[in-house]
Amino acid sequence: MKTTETPSNYDGLEEMSVRDLLVNINNEDSTVPKAVMRAMPQIEALVPEIVKQLKKGGRLFYIGAGTSGRLGVLDASEIPPTFGMAHGVVIGIIAGGDGAIRKAVEFAEDDTEQAWKDMLEHQINHKDVVIGLAASGSTPYVIGGVSKAKEQGLITGCITCNRNSDLARAVTFPIEVVVGPEFVTGSTRMKSGTAQKLVLNMISTASMIQLGRVKGNKMVDMQLSNNKLVDRGARMLMEELCIGREEAEDLLKKHGSVRQVIEYIRNNARD
Repeated sequence: MKTTETPSNYDGLEEMSVRDLLVNINNEDSTVPKAVMRAMPQIEALVPEIVKQLKKGGRLFYIGAGTSGRLGVLDASEIPPTFGMAHGVVIGIIAGGDGAIRKAVEFAEDDTEQAWKDMLEHQINHKDVVIGLAASGSTPYVIGGVSKAKEQGLITGCITCNRNSDLARAVTFPIEVVVGPEFVTGSTRMKSGTAQKLVLNMISTASMIQLGRVKGNKMVDMQLSNNKLVDRGARMLMEELCIGREEAEDLLKKHGSVRQVIEYIRNNARD
């Protein structure tokens, strides 16, 4: 039996008080980071491969179904505003198309050929990296997609929550985060989903830092798409350049990003 399908450590959930439900769910969730830590060597093996390909002009694809697919789309969508990376460098694809982000599409995950077709719409090529996301490690859509990508010579990885799954065997760089039984038996939107989110955060953030998209600990390339981010950018400049808020905001409006302002000031100082 798959670990993700084993019976919950708890029973009689409907008889628990709200507090007991919340405490017990939290107790289960607290085990997830330890499971991620056990998978650290696998994560560490994949990230440099992603960075290498992105430096060559390649892209990073996440493919998944259901919760896993939604998490991939979420992570991909946050890369441009957070790190100033162009749209389309990190791409999240979910079985059933974008409509499946909000509403499940029946049987979409059962098609072994559709994921590759979906990636072909983005002109996928040998420079790209494909990471399959499936808590069970048995989703046909995902296995079919990574298998075809590997056959075509692409670097492939996966994030799954079962050991020795068909998905892990289909890729070059498997990441297996075994979180154990879910609080509600088989509900992999819970601990398994949390584990996948943590690993996705690690992969994308570490890759962006390795690509120079962070300075010190600051998001110097973030898109200034709302007042909160403009304020954050202004505070970064005030701290880095020892200037006032008005000047910082004026410089941001003129140059468009924290990095561009800092480079402009430093280049002019050398002149």
